[in-house]
Amino acid sequence: MFAVYAQEPNAESPLDSLVVGERPEPEVPQGWVRVHVKAASLNMHDLWTLRGVGIKADQFPMILGCDGAGTLDDGTEVVLHSVINAPGWQGDDTLDPKRTLLTEKHQGTFADQVVVPARNAVPKPAGLTFAEGATMGTAWLTAYRMLFVKSGLRPGQTMLVQGASGGVSTALIALGRAAGFRVWVTGRTEEKRALAESVGAHQSFESGARLPERVDAVFETVGKATWGHTLKSLKPGGVVVVSGSTSGPDPSADLQRVFFLQLRVVGSTMGTRDELADLLAYLDLKGIKPQIGAELPLAEAPAGFAAMAAGETAGKIVFTR
Repeated sequence: MFAVYAQEPNAESPLDSLVVGERPEPEVPQGWVRVHVKAASLNMHDLWTLRGVGIKADQFPMILGCDGAGTLDDGTEVVLHSVINAPGWQGDDTLDPKRTLLTEKHQGTFADQVVVPARNAVPKPAGLTFAEGATMGTAWLTAYRMLFVKSGLRPGQTMLVQGASGGVSTALIALGRAAGFRVWVTGRTEEKRALAESVGAHQSFESGARLPERVDAVFETVGKATWGHTLKSLKPGGVVVVSGSTSGPDPSADLQRVFFLQLRVVGSTMGTRDELADLLAYLDLKGIKPQIGAELPLAEAPAGFAAMAAGETAGKIVFTR
């Protein structure tokens, strides 16, 4: 079958390991289902896989793609939940110590077919296209959990999103606006800030800019480059919810500020299967559409990878079949 895959880990030049070609069709284990992929979205995790992060060397070649949407053999339209739990796991899917994401152990979605546990194929609302559904399992689910499960925010409070144009950021903006929060955003360029306002931000600011007032919560995926500004932007008792560190994982903790102002630092990773179902229902009820920055045929995946590696994103990059 046609697929886009990582031939081997390459920490120094990850795009050199990207291959567009043929891979064997997957076998379907008992309790799993085959999904005929219609669309799949690109995530930073795919670049990390090319670098060999979070995956053992003997797992290569690995078909890339953490999430997607498609049809079952009987035609049922589904969105994929990317967290694969150990057999018999009970409780929060994200707390399973043996959990993996697609592409860490099991082959991913950048292919004609992918196999997943039956529970990981979640019915797709008719109001979402396959391309829109393909953005849900990683970026939008991460944003949903950050905002509605981890932050503790109430409607009417103010939130700051660090970074204006990535998939998680645009999802946070749209969800926050729909839920009744005042949404502020920082962005490095005028174009990125304009994009943030077009998807729902009330105000946007240059990266590191002094805000008109402190905020109740900051949503952080950038890490080292924005961490100092994040802590300075919080009200006493505020919360920062962290789900990534694309600029580096090791900023100064600024512990004096943390304990003196009684700030909370909360980690958040992906989301559960039930949270994905709730997210899909919420978008269907609200009529919210994800921001898709580029939609490319899967055969042109290298162009999408190059754009993400260069930081040239304006919402999610989606590959279609």
